[in-house]
Formats: sequence, structure tokens, C-alpha cells
Amino acid sequence: MELKELKQAFLEAYGKESEAVYFAPGRVNLIGEHTDYNGGHVFPCALSFGTYMLLAKNDMHVMRFKSLNMPQIIELSFDKLTTPLPDNSWVNYPLGCIAQYIKRGFKPVDGYDMLIWGNVPAGAGLSSSAALEVVTACAFNDIFGAGYDKTELAKIGQLSEHEFALVNCGIMDQFASAQGKKDHAIYLNCDTLEFELVPVKLDGVKVVISNTHSPHKLDSGAYNDRVAQCKKALEELRSVRPQLKNLAELSEAEFEQIKGAIKDPIALRRAEHVVGECQRTVDAVEALKKGDITLFGKLMCASHVSLRDNYEVTGLHLDTLAEEAWKIDGVIGSRMTGGGFGGCTVSLVKDEAIPAFIEKVGEAYHAKTGIKADFYIAEISDGVHRVE
Repeated sequence: MELKELKQAFLEAYGKESEAVYFAPGRVNLIGEHTDYNGGHVFPCALSFGTYMLLAKNDMHVMRFKSLNMPQIIELSFDKLTTPLPDNSWVNYPLGCIAQYIKRGFKPVDGYDMLIWGNVPAGAGLSSSAALEVVTACAFNDIFGAGYDKTELAKIGQLSEHEFALVNCGIMDQFASAQGKKDHAIYLNCDTLEFELVPVKLDGVKVVISNTHSPHKLDSGAYNDRVAQCKKALEELRSVRPQLKNLAELSEAEFEQIKGAIKDPIALRRAEHVVGECQRTVDAVEALKKGDITLFGKLMCASHVSLRDNYEVTGLHLDTLAEEAWKIDGVIGSRMTGGGFGGCTVSLVKDEAIPAFIEKVGEAYHAKTGIKADFYIAEISDGVHRVE
């Protein structure tokens, strides 16, 4: 949808013109999966599709929320801005961000009318929720004159998800949406929030995202089980390494020496993935800096294998997309991205191979699952900003 159409939709919803427009992108993680809550690095980039928020003051001392995906306008008085709405309302994502400002001592003076529209595919694991949180955090940073930097906006978005959406997510999604930079990926230490913007030079190669349309559920019990299994592995390793803070601290060689302390075979496999994935992420970033895109692609494929065999978060849909991609000449690497249990794969594909990739992978996936996959040729974009 064009900006002109969004402005017209705002006018139709509220009977007046918008006064400001903000945008926050979705993200895709190139490598480094399920490392974030284990103290490791991730390597996401912001995407060219995301979430728009249009705003204008009202004189009613209320906040009004309207999504173009929903028919009704949700209206809340100022005294209702720190309480989540029932029934997992979508409004909890922006509302939770406003509540974070109020908790920090910022009090709303004016009411605002908001219109939200996004083109991040919902349920695809590309962080539509984080984009909504970060765009709200950015807009109200300006409204309240808070002066927060983009890292703080990411933290506000994460707290909103924890406290209002009740999903105990890591920081990666909000951080990528806030700090993204065009044609760069973010090498982020999720433990310290130290990061480096690394140029992504893909001459003759595109990032292609393949959507399983098997919905990704971040708050599923299976995701929380993985978190618990990693904690169990860490606890058992501390019997021989008491000062160990998190799994990501261990090199692969160190892990081999002490992994016998992990008695639970499932916890052992989870830890093997985390330690290996942390090393793969370090190696992949170094490969990219050296222009070795072939090695980067091999590490992507190895990441998927570990997520399939050791972490067990892929399943039929993601495995089919990745494994069919590996068969195509011109595919440099392909892996699941995001939390797993559905969602998307991310692939590096040579330009001339993209039509065959979409056709052959799409046909094989439909034949095996009965579902039609969607494919997006992604552009790496800037993080959250005011459009006008």
C-alpha cells in the first residue's frame, strides 16, 4: 500500500489528516539461531517491509488505535494505558510500549489517534510484532521528548512483549528493527548488546525468504521447553565449571572436554547446537567480511542441520523448503530462520537461479505438504525512522 493510500485511510478513519508517519522494519536472521537467550551472537538484518504508524493529536484525552487489518477503533482513556487488554488483543503490542513510558514518569498530555498497517507476513517469524512495538516506541519517544537512543527503543519493545503480550522473547527482533542499516547486518552480542554493523555485499546474489505458511508460534510450549533444556544443560555443566555464566562462553573444544557432565541426552543435544551455532555465527561473519560467500552459505546449511537434528525445531515444512533449496544449482546456502516450528527459511540465491528456485522449490513443497509457499526477494533496509 502506498503512503498516499495510508493517509487516505487515516482520513477516512478519523475525519482528519495525519500529522506524522513512522516506519519500523521486520527482520530476518541470517545465522545464529537460539543463541540469543544463551548469551551468544546473532546476525540479523532489517527488511524493506515492516509496519507503518500514522498519528495525529485529538482533543479527547484518549488514545485511539486502528489497524487496517481490523474493523474497529479501540479507544482507551489515559487511566487505562498501563493495563493489558484481555483476549490477546493486538493493541497490547503498542499499548505495552506506551505503558513503558508512563512507568518511566512520562505522562500523556494530548490524546492521539493512530493508524497501523504492515506488510510483514503475520505468523511467518519475520517479527511483525517487534516492528509494531518499535514503531510505537519511536513515535512516543518523539511525543514525550524522551530522547532515548535506538537501543533503548528496542528494550522498550522487548518489555512490552514480556509484560503485555506475555511472550518472554529475546532482544534480537526489536534490536534489528531499531538498529538496522541499509545493506548491513547486525553482529549482536545478546548478552552485552554490543554490536557491529557488517556490510552485506552480495554481488549477483539475493536474499530470498520462503514462507512455509505453517504458522510460527513464538509462545509455543516447545520453544519454552528448549529454553528450559538449555538451562538444565548449563546447570549440569556448572558442576565442573562453576563460574560458567552461559553456554555461549564455551568453545567447541572446551565443550567437548566437559560435556560428559550433562547426563540428560536431550539437554546434551540442545547444548551441542548452541555451542556449535555460536562458532558458526562467528565464522560466518568473518567469511562475509572476507567476501567468502561460499563459506557463509555452507555455514547456513550446517546451521539448519543442527537445528533439525540437535535442536529439533524444524519439522516437515521447514526441512522440505531447505532441503529442496539445497538441490538447486545457484543456491549458496539455505536454512530455517527465526524460532522455528513453522515460519520461514532464508536462502542466498544467485540472480540467474531465482526463477528456477521459486518454481522447483515451490512445486516440491506443494507436492509434499499440500501448501503453497510464498517467496520474497528481500532488500536489507534501515531501522525505525520517521518518514514524515
